[in-house]
Amino acid sequence: MTDIVTLGSRIRERFSGVIKICDQQCDEVTIELAAQDIVETCLSLRDEPAFEFKQLMDVTCVDYLAYGQSEWETTSATSAGFDRGANRLEALALPDGSLRFCVVYHLLSLTNNQRLRIKVRLDEKNLMLDSVTSIWPSANWYEREVYDLFGVVFKGHNDLRRILTDYGFVGHPFRKDFPVSGHVQVRYDEASSRVIYEPVDIEPRINIPKVIRSTHRQMATASDNESEHNG
Repeated sequence: MTDIVTLGSRIRERFSGVIKICDQQCDEVTIELAAQDIVETCLSLRDEPAFEFKQLMDVTCVDYLAYGQSEWETTSATSAGFDRGANRLEALALPDGSLRFCVVYHLLSLTNNQRLRIKVRLDEKNLMLDSVTSIWPSANWYEREVYDLFGVVFKGHNDLRRILTDYGFVGHPFRKDFPVSGHVQVRYDEASSRVIYEPVDIEPRINIPKVIRSTHRQMATASDNESEHNG
């Protein structure tokens, strides 16, 4: 923990005019930067002896759409089960000034045996961020993945194209408003001897339970405990 505190102090001192937030939780330092500061800051974090974060372990993204909201009312749980999922609660708008997307970088310093997490928040209307492939070549595929799944465009990337979805794929599947069943479905047409894309015919439906109910084993244990207490 001492190393984490020391790293946090060094970062706050070195980048005092750049970082927005410097947090120390879960044995890792997390900092938040503005989009325009990502390349210069990362270059310093890689090259300066006090840090030496030579390795980029991952680049990912978080979609905060409807963050903290439940799919349905959970305080009035009934025996209706998954049928309640057919009527989705209307999502609330994001608060004024909040940024929906957050690109996250995970760095590693083998020299100092330390890790660092960097967050950059982006407006949904301007999903543009400078590429760090010139600093860490391993960012190539990571940035392509974030572009494919979330739609973030990395300026300066020399081969920014989809990496996991099909060539004609519509949308970005890791966004919270992307339907679970997708926008199109694929089938092979015998008459034309080719693959055909057509609008999906599956009705959107919530399929993730948000209410935790006691299992039969837990209920039986509770009943036995009550019997022993009364006895």
